[in-house]
Amino acid sequence: MKLRALAALFLLGFVTPSFAADIYANQAPSASVVSPAVNGAAITPTDNAPLAQPTRMIYVGGAGNLTVILTGMTTTITFTAVPAGTVLNIRASDVQATGTTATSILGLW
Repeated sequence: MKLRALAALFLLGFVTPSFAADIYANQAPSASVVSPAVNGAAITPTDNAPLAQPTRMIYVGGAGNLTVILTGMTTTITFTAVPAGTVLNIRASDVQATGTTATSILGLW
């Protein structure tokens, strides 16, 4: 019961876990994973904390480099010279400040 209550508080935005809670971790690719995003939030790149919710896509509003840690990985990768207005179909658990020059970044899930 405690887990359900904690999950409800997390979904309502009252609790943020210290780890990235991947709501798609146990799902095989299906319509629910590849369908359009139904939620999103602005991302402020940081080297200190993972995203509260791993992304399904990332929108880059201002051109530049985007350095991320993909879900299930521990090392960073950098998308170089991402044009403004690009949607990257990536499942990222973190967007790093170091190496990221892109702006107006949105995480979609």
